[in-house]
Amino acid sequence: MSLYDQNGQRKYLTPAERDLFLQAADEAEREVRTLCGTLVHTGCRISEALALSADRVDLRAGVLIFESLKKRRRGVYRPVPVPPVFLDTLNMVHDLRAAQRRSDRGKGIYLWSMARNTAWRHIGDVMRAAKIVGPHATPKGLRHGFGIKAITSGVPLNMLQKWLGHAQLSTTSIYADAHGAEAHQLAERMWS
Repeated sequence: MSLYDQNGQRKYLTPAERDLFLQAADEAEREVRTLCGTLVHTGCRISEALALSADRVDLRAGVLIFESLKKRRRGVYRPVPVPPVFLDTLNMVHDLRAAQRRSDRGKGIYLWSMARNTAWRHIGDVMRAAKIVGPHATPKGLRHGFGIKAITSGVPLNMLQKWLGHAQLSTTSIYADAHGAEAHQLAERMWS
């Protein structure tokens, strides 16, 4: 696995592109906006986001709890912390507190009721609105961008492994193989 395609083009969004993506998402309908924010702030896979139900949003702990869908068995969950302001947005748009007051705590009440291909289309529309083009203009590009951002921010590799739901640390270690501005950012931390 590599952060670059066969033509040497990067497959991850830079921090500036992530900001442009979120700005463009602000112009989308509310549910598309929260889907985009979830992908940016958690690095989850698009299918994992679509499987997120109200009972797996822990408002007190400030985490979204994803089922790791690439595991060979069901029932493997991982909590991923999200910014408090984003959690407030999720609550307002999806009325999470009301769903969690139900007797089933919102189990089976999915935040997004769209198919995977529809979600992909929405993400593509937001990428085009942000004028982001290339092999990184995908949900996977958002996931890779999250990984790079975490590493350059000083998140330990083992913590990032848990957040991304990787079985092997070697899979997560690709994010430590940063180039360009990201590599310079890591070096600056070492120099200070």
